[in-house]
Amino acid sequence: MSTLDTAMVRSGRPATSTVVVAALVFLPIATALLCLSAGRYQVPTTHVFGILLDELVARFGLNAADWLPAGWGTASWTPTERIVVTTVRLPRVLMAGIAGAGLALSGAVLQGMFRNPLVGPQTIGAASGASLGGVVAILLFGFGLPVHLGAFAGAAIALAAVLIVHRGDGVSPVLTLVLAGVVIGAFCSALVGFVTFIADPEVKLPGIVFWLLGSFAASSWPNLMLLATCTILGGGVMLAMRWRVNVLSLGDEEARTLGVEPGRDRVILLTATCLAISAQVAVSGTIGWVGLVIPNLVRMVVGADHRRLLPVSAVAGAAFLMAADTLARDLSAAEIPVGIVTAIVGTPVFAWLLRRHARGQTA
Repeated sequence: MSTLDTAMVRSGRPATSTVVVAALVFLPIATALLCLSAGRYQVPTTHVFGILLDELVARFGLNAADWLPAGWGTASWTPTERIVVTTVRLPRVLMAGIAGAGLALSGAVLQGMFRNPLVGPQTIGAASGASLGGVVAILLFGFGLPVHLGAFAGAAIALAAVLIVHRGDGVSPVLTLVLAGVVIGAFCSALVGFVTFIADPEVKLPGIVFWLLGSFAASSWPNLMLLATCTILGGGVMLAMRWRVNVLSLGDEEARTLGVEPGRDRVILLTATCLAISAQVAVSGTIGWVGLVIPNLVRMVVGADHRRLLPVSAVAGAAFLMAADTLARDLSAAEIPVGIVTAIVGTPVFAWLLRRHARGQTA
């Protein structure tokens, strides 16, 4: 860890073109339009834009046809296209975007706090705890609200266990916290395996396995509201404390010198990341690699300053997971769990990042 931690801060590029940052901000908007357009039932992007604009201005008693260019008016799209965009795809694309933003933002915060670019949402045990709570709820009660409550409870208990194990170590608190997260995560993963072993193979097991692989197939407006509320709360705390993440990334002694209490701020940030991660797991199962790969890629573009890294990671994570989910539902006749797509894309990218970092260390 010691060879990687401060390097991630010092390797950042302080100056980044405003054009690049602006492009990253508009990236999820363009990606969302393309994802709403793509699918087995193709909808032209101009129709998607017109339908969304019409839905928006209709809430103010206006008519979008008066504003749109010729050929983009309400007469240009069919009622079926409107239903596909607003009822079928819009909640799913929004859920994927919000989940991706929460995961990437959480990963960037964790990597900054622990001064290690190899840390991700799975490291602190919250994702594994949420998975355990979710599969137990599916086994005992089935899908629905129990899964949401189980995921939240599992993530909270796992985080509490990590903090209890970590408490009292005044020598190397960061290392102990990471190791405690790995241990608790491994324990939760073992219990998830036990639950899948005892689950009814005809009734419960297929649903549990598909949920664990991650999917937005069950997207709905209530699930979207749940995910958005938790992600906004957790993400708002993380963004509000982004300058404190900068201070924490310098080390505990430097943080105290600058008037920051590292233990208290670390608990607040861990709670915020736990809230965002558990909400994502509750509505779409376990989705890996987003929180690990996206912050590292964004850091190469905008540098290691978390005041810029965190918001850009959020928008990049949103764009990535929306695109991955669109591939998952369109690559084959049967939908592929999005967790498989993120793993297939994330593994070689992360291997390239490791190789690039190793070359940088030896240069």
